[in-house]
Amino acid sequence: MKKLIEKANVLIEALPYIRSFYGKTFVIKYGGAAQTDEALKKAFAEDVVLLSFIGIRPVIVHGGGPMINETMQKMGKAPSFVQGHRVTDEETMDIVEMVLGGRINKEIVTLINSPGGQAVGLSGKDGGMVKAKRKKIKRGAGDDIIDVGFVGEVTKVSPRVLQSLDKEGFIPVISPVGVGTKGETLNINADYMSAAVAIALAAEKLIFLTDVPGIKDKKGKVVETLTRAQAKSMTSSGTIAGGMLPKVNAALDALAGGVQKTHIVDGRVPHCLLLEIFTHKGLGTEIKARKQ
Repeated sequence: MKKLIEKANVLIEALPYIRSFYGKTFVIKYGGAAQTDEALKKAFAEDVVLLSFIGIRPVIVHGGGPMINETMQKMGKAPSFVQGHRVTDEETMDIVEMVLGGRINKEIVTLINSPGGQAVGLSGKDGGMVKAKRKKIKRGAGDDIIDVGFVGEVTKVSPRVLQSLDKEGFIPVISPVGVGTKGETLNINADYMSAAVAIALAAEKLIFLTDVPGIKDKKGKVVETLTRAQAKSMTSSGTIAGGMLPKVNAALDALAGGVQKTHIVDGRVPHCLLLEIFTHKGLGTEIKARKQ
């Protein structure tokens, strides 16, 4: 009986969050260990389906860098990066699109559909959803531009396709490619893509699944809550650096674009989405526009 009561208490704790978030859109950037470990993949899919069943509208944007690297190497092509951006020639772009839009996207769709969800796989090219331009990367402090090929940054997201799917109860799963100014396919960083999608949908939350417990301060302690101003300060001081930097910059973009809250969550924890969204303590680091 004690265990049953504990389960009831868990549900009661979640009740105000369920009420508050009913009908709201959550954009989830899916990547890291949660995308490769079988048990974590199953837990992620169950979390997403539960969100959908209780009236929250999940939208998934996924990455896939390690799998792209693996496929490139199998095809005899060495991955190359400049300032964290994949050098993407025409052949590499074909591989990127094949892996993201084919293997990874459809696997995620199948995962979500298995416990009863209704997921639909898309790329940013579908319905002209994501417009982009070639990304310009400067060499040092000068004006020299490094050509990284078919790498893009989002200029516009048209949410019409996503809104149509939402009306029918489908869960969109989006691979991060877009259409360039000349109609070419461009490879887009999934963190920034998820932020652009969240802004276009006026999302309540943008959640990044990562392989770390959250944002750490200079002493190495996880910071549970940050304002936008505090996160900017930690970025400027170098406290936030490395692989966390694009996620935090994307989170700041989302907040500036009207998204209410962003979260950096440890995707190595089973059911991390439910723990973050429906418990008082939460999980990882929350970044919000201002103090409340």
